Amino acid sequence: MTTPTTRPAALRSFRARLAALASLSVLGACVGLVADDGPAAAATAVPKAVNGQVITVRYRAAINSLRLAPEKGAGYERSAFKLWDDSDHDCRDTRAEVLISESRTTTTGSCTIRTGRWVSAYDGIAFTRASDLDIDHLVPLAEAWGSGARSWSAGKREAYANDLTESKSLIAVSAHANRSKGDQDPAEWQPLKNRCRYLSNWVAVKLRWGLSIDTTEKRALLLATGRCGNPTLTTHHAVVRNAPAGGTTTVSTGGTTAGGSGPDPRFGTCGEAIAAGYGPYVRGVDPEYDWYTDRDGDGIVCE
Repeated sequence: MTTPTTRPAALRSFRARLAALASLSVLGACVGLVADDGPAAAATAVPKAVNGQVITVRYRAAINSLRLAPEKGAGYERSAFKLWDDSDHDCRDTRAEVLISESRTTTTGSCTIRTGRWVSAYDGIAFTRASDLDIDHLVPLAEAWGSGARSWSAGKREAYANDLTESKSLIAVSAHANRSKGDQDPAEWQPLKNRCRYLSNWVAVKLRWGLSIDTTEKRALLLATGRCGNPTLTTHHAVVRNAPAGGTTTVSTGGTTAGGSGPDPRFGTCGEAIAAGYGPYVRGVDPEYDWYTDRDGDGIVCE
């Protein structure tokens, strides 16, 4: 917010920008400028998910480690998750970045990706036009909301919705398959192809973000071990950061403020962790120690 001493200058600058924009509009009408592929107008700080502590665990153990709780979808609105960001300010938003990373050939288009070659993991159909693809949140936004994201800050939900750091989180798939899936979990919907990878990635994303599972979802995930075995999953705890000019600061963590790699991804407080049978954590012994504040300085938290 501008201060009283800077507001007049800001207004003059704003009026100058309006005049410049009016001139550009006239020029664009004359020469046919395409605004879609222009550079981003201004670089602003964007909440972004980065990797915290690594998670390496077997599929069955990972499922059993997730908090079991009924899904609470009341109050969900898609607008609670901001889409799509351009966190590195290169004019390519999250959708464009996923399309570029997953294309099997060089893509065309500058800010908006137009062509490439993609094979939809859900149904095996190949595409060359980006407009035929949706970017799917592997764990849908409504599912995330009902599994814990309803209590997150807006910044953390934005980081979740645009998580490019973990390639399992977002995937380019056929629009038909994505809309068939909707907001359903694995107890209600599974893809025609690559089911085992889909289920293991589902569990990995829930681990990464500390989301819960409900009873029917857990049953469906465990049932897959008969077909898929018990593979090792690898991901990282998500830590949400901002990158404003001048440095990087933590925006939203979802737990007790800590001085280490990030908070406990499953519990908001030590009390919750203790009630679930976790803790105490010892400095230099348990990595979980860094997730909490050692207020009495005795080297132990969640006592």
